[in-house]
Amino acid sequence: MIFKSPYPNIEIPDVPVASFILEHAPRFAAQPALIDGRTGRTLTYEQLVNAVDRTAAGLAARGFRKGDVFAIHCLNSPEYAVAFLAVAKLGGVSTMVSPLFNQAELAVQLKDSGAVYLFTNSQFAETALAAARATNVREVFVLGETDGADGVKGAISFSSILDYEGEAPSVEIDPREDIVALPFSSGTTGWPKGVMLTHYNLVAMLRQLETADILRSEDRTICVVPCYHLYGIHCVINLALRVGATVVTLPQFDLEEFLRAVQDYEVNILPVVPPIVLVLSQSPLVDRFDLSKLETMHCGAAPLSVDVANSACKRLGVRISYGYGMTELSPLSHLTYRKANVEKPESTGYCLPNTLCKIIDVESKMELGPGAEGEVCARGPQVMKGYLNQPEATAELIDSEGWLHTGDIGYADEDGALFIVDRLKELIKYKGRQVAPAELEAVLLAHPAIADAAVIPSPDEFAGEVPIAFVVLKGSVSPAEIIDFVSERVAPYKRIRRVEFVDQIPKSPTGKILRRVLAQRVREQVRHS
Repeated sequence: MIFKSPYPNIEIPDVPVASFILEHAPRFAAQPALIDGRTGRTLTYEQLVNAVDRTAAGLAARGFRKGDVFAIHCLNSPEYAVAFLAVAKLGGVSTMVSPLFNQAELAVQLKDSGAVYLFTNSQFAETALAAARATNVREVFVLGETDGADGVKGAISFSSILDYEGEAPSVEIDPREDIVALPFSSGTTGWPKGVMLTHYNLVAMLRQLETADILRSEDRTICVVPCYHLYGIHCVINLALRVGATVVTLPQFDLEEFLRAVQDYEVNILPVVPPIVLVLSQSPLVDRFDLSKLETMHCGAAPLSVDVANSACKRLGVRISYGYGMTELSPLSHLTYRKANVEKPESTGYCLPNTLCKIIDVESKMELGPGAEGEVCARGPQVMKGYLNQPEATAELIDSEGWLHTGDIGYADEDGALFIVDRLKELIKYKGRQVAPAELEAVLLAHPAIADAAVIPSPDEFAGEVPIAFVVLKGSVSPAEIIDFVSERVAPYKRIRRVEFVDQIPKSPTGKILRRVLAQRVREQVRHS
């Protein structure tokens, strides 16, 4: 059975995403578009358009051309949006990189994406410059306090690009073919891969979210979820700029700073991830701030306990809505929709407009009816073009009929509301961030005392899931030493939290790690603890 959206189909224009996002900016010229929540620095819509134009012109003057890849290795800030939109206007491609990446991790994404420009914060400049030297990056731009008049040695101050007075060139863009964003995702399995998202993909997502009416021009929202994730840059910032709302940006989550920003800037729409909802439901700090302007929390990126959600909503006096999807869906296929006033707190919502969903049997691939559990598949204009230079991985995820196989196990009820119950895919979600087991396993296998290894998620009340490792030894090493070994080589959120020694890693006849066997072992340990 095919499950459809409760919304009618909508028209999706074939236009470049930057012009679509800023289409209504002249109407809101004097209204704040972006506010730095830490300093109060504000860009009005008129100033935003000027900043995008100047940045595009400045980049073009330095040799940036259509199709060039621009890596954004920054914390959330107004300049993040300016850079993304300027690159899009030039027909370029932004690849968003976690600012927590170390030099080796950053270099891998720079190489895989083909980045030739890199934009970073001053505190990450040393890491960025070292990674750039090992790749084909031609220029590094730095935002923030720098040393000396010329900025960080070997880098260019981003403010010099912002101050450029020339004209940006006019670029011909084919919205359905030209890539504009290249986030990296592990998809359902394996190493992170470049997700090719076209202008049309991103415009479609904005139109779908507009139709769902989750944000309006009079709203004030806050972006503390990271912008290297599509949730931050697209579902929060780009959507807000499209509809004329105001976005407060914070570079990272600090509870007191976050609560003060919500209070002082009178935020009423709160996009969050499950760990933030948990903190809001429990922390005594919440009672010290006036959060009376809050109306709605939007939560996504990872599963959330219904009890935790209800507790937070009751405490804050707000309602909560959910989104479901993956990076390869730009990034959503489903969103909470109040149909016939029926509350379904365990549901991830209904299909977005122009989106279809089906549930298929994991073994037979036959379509299933309401209430039957199987793999969730989605089809719509937001489905990615494919993985960069990975045709086989693309074909594994998207079938010949255009259905994207999510790797999640769930069911849809008679109304089409989706419920996620398990996951086929290997991905670990730590505080909403993606952690690829294959990447951590490669690090583990580089240790001289480790013969074999497997990494799986373990439930964690605060983080959602944490990576734990099962290790087969060929030498002498302690769990603590293994944890330290991995920690020195990966971003903090990817760190192994626990190590268990085993005689062998369960595998299929083809050599594939049987993660479900290990996951069952963890569940039994939790049950008996």
